[in-house]
Amino acid sequence: MAFDQMKMLNELRKAQKELKKQKVVVVAGGEDDDNPMVEITITGELKIERVKIDPDQVDLDDIEELENNIQVAIRDGMQKAQEIAAEKMKPLMGGLGNLGL
Repeated sequence: MAFDQMKMLNELRKAQKELKKQKVVVVAGGEDDDNPMVEITITGELKIERVKIDPDQVDLDDIEELENNIQVAIRDGMQKAQEIAAEKMKPLMGGLGNLGL
């Protein structure tokens, strides 16, 4: 029984390390996806790694548009990263009941 628990914990740690390497890049605003106003990179651990704003795309008289695009990019990126994390962890979740967690 202890061997199975150790194996499951090792698999869980491995999956978590792999999630650290996963990156989701989302864009919002701008003329097209090749020239976005906002680009956000989120890791599989649901951490924002990078925020890039193209100053040429920003209208200083309409900061609300920039704020909205940042919000949309973060929301969409978090959703995609959560889906990746859930898919990665799904096979392991069934065995966690045996660990007493």
